[in-house]
Amino acid sequence: MQDLREDLDTLGVYAKQLGNIVRSVEGTTELYVEQITGTQQIVIKYNRAVIAQYGLNIADINRNVNAAFAGQSAGLVFEGEKRFDLVVRLQNDKRTDINDVRQLLIPTPAGTQIPLYQVAEVELADSPSQIQREDTRRRILVGFNVSGRDVESIVGELQEKVSAAMKLPAGYTVSYGGSFENLNEAKARLSVAVPVSLILIFLLLYFAFNSIKYGLLIYTAIPLSAIGGIFLLAMRGMPFSISAGVGFIALFGIAVLNGIVLVAEFNRIKNAGEKDMQKLVTQGTATRLRPVLMTAFVASLGFLPMALSNGAGASVQRPLATVVIGGLMIATFLTLFVLPILYIAFEKGIRIKPRRMAVVIVIVLSSAAARAQDTIGISAALDSAVANNLLVQNRRLRAQQAKELTGTATNLPKTTVSAEYGKFNSAFTDDRISVMQSFSLPGVYARQHKQLKEEWKAALLEVELKEAEIRKVTAGIFTSCCSSEKKSGCSRAWIPVIALSCASLPCG
Repeated sequence: MQDLREDLDTLGVYAKQLGNIVRSVEGTTELYVEQITGTQQIVIKYNRAVIAQYGLNIADINRNVNAAFAGQSAGLVFEGEKRFDLVVRLQNDKRTDINDVRQLLIPTPAGTQIPLYQVAEVELADSPSQIQREDTRRRILVGFNVSGRDVESIVGELQEKVSAAMKLPAGYTVSYGGSFENLNEAKARLSVAVPVSLILIFLLLYFAFNSIKYGLLIYTAIPLSAIGGIFLLAMRGMPFSISAGVGFIALFGIAVLNGIVLVAEFNRIKNAGEKDMQKLVTQGTATRLRPVLMTAFVASLGFLPMALSNGAGASVQRPLATVVIGGLMIATFLTLFVLPILYIAFEKGIRIKPRRMAVVIVIVLSSAAARAQDTIGISAALDSAVANNLLVQNRRLRAQQAKELTGTATNLPKTTVSAEYGKFNSAFTDDRISVMQSFSLPGVYARQHKQLKEEWKAALLEVELKEAEIRKVTAGIFTSCCSSEKKSGCSRAWIPVIALSCASLPCG
């Protein structure tokens, strides 16, 4: 029983049906359906009963047919040290037609010769010209080129139409390869390459400025440049492709370079003593305007021939160059205007201003002046004492410091990069570059976080303890002040610890 999966005629029918569906998809050109049938072959069907009557066997007949039309070695010919096979076969004019095969004489054991048509049927039949296999299964190729659309959308539409129009029997499947398969593989690689490149860019920025703040500031050039690349791709009507993705990676590096040039100049001017942020960014932008423009224009002009190319490889070159040129045009403009504004915002937003501490000491010069002051209650007096006490403020700052330190539990030590040059492994000069980064077990970071969190809680308890102590002392002073005023009539008493006048307290 023949396996339906090995039926070439069935494969041919489905291949033609699939080709008709491909023609209906917009953007497909140059359709090609692989032809596997249509080649005529000479088929010899032996009559075994007649062959037995003549005392022949099939192997001898096959050997005579093969010798007559394909040739068979009958000996050797020597020319000095050279040796050649002596091949015997029919003349060319005797093996050009099917009748020549039918009239081929076959010797019999009786010494007579009979023509081949007496012991076999010789006829022409359509046969497969080639049989292609993939994963040990027969397959027929249906190919087409893409024009005006991206491969992914065309294959997506084709898959929908195939699933709706073709009902394949068991054992038959449709697989999509070629550029679509390469696209999926490249997308998988880009899903790793792009994040890795972005992480490496940020690490290099951190090592260049030794600051996360400036690294994030320069990192804003990446979305700004991506806007320009996407905009120019859409304006030229080009779909996103793998070459465009590679162009974005190159674009991010160039855009970040412009940000480094500007921020480095801003920091140099700030370290020189300039305090006015507006003057700082104005002067830095004017100084670095030429290098930024040169970086952008050199890269853009270098990619311009690729963006306008129409020859071989243009489908790969145009998206890459378009992304770089469009991204640099927008990123350079926005970097010169947006980055200085963000620099000012980062500086003002992160700068820690020292709090102005003022201790007010009220001295009562006379009982009349003291009586004229506004009186406050004991609750307000206690709150004022706690709020203005320097020891309490010190404990609160320590608690805030302990809270901030809880986020450092997972901090990693600095990466060590070393290089060696010389003769280490052999007599030849070689070199070695090593990058070392130490890590601890996850449990270590968890215990460190727990320890820092407990230290923060202890600092909060110290704040509460100090506040309770101040309230207790203040209440005692409040009571003694009022008692003293009632007994001796002291109206000019003052309390430096809490910065309140006894005359202002409601003693009665």
